[in-house]
Amino acid sequence: MKTNATLAALMLAATAVLSGCATGPSYQSQQYYPANQPESAMYGTVDSIQIVQGGGQTSGAGAVVGGIAGALLGNTIGSGSGRTAATVAGAVAGGVVGNQVEGRKQQAQAYQISVRLDNGEYRTVVQDNANDLRPGNRVRVVDGRVYRY
Repeated sequence: MKTNATLAALMLAATAVLSGCATGPSYQSQQYYPANQPESAMYGTVDSIQIVQGGGQTSGAGAVVGGIAGALLGNTIGSGSGRTAATVAGAVAGGVVGNQVEGRKQQAQAYQISVRLDNGEYRTVVQDNANDLRPGNRVRVVDGRVYRY
């Protein structure tokens, strides 16, 4: 029973430590809008589109899942205090590997779209796809996303 309590405490501590590494999404729109107040549509023309790489930032979920899996695998090795050490080492190694795997998945392409609005202002929006957008297209910008008009 003492081993199970130790294992549970170690997994809880590893989860707390590794979840502190969580960061935001890899890319976001550069325009921020209140969640409950949608921005009215703005109209303009696509000036340029550039492909950019996502930042590879992680949410921490990969680290948590990897840490738990590593702790479970480490717990199956050894006996007594060796099992405890293997559990801790497995949790740490699993957390590191899980975070790296998640980071690789986050490095997706994004599109930086520069729009010259009808009022003369410029807006730059980063979004996950450009669909059928091309420089020179008439577009509308709604809630930080660009749509062909």
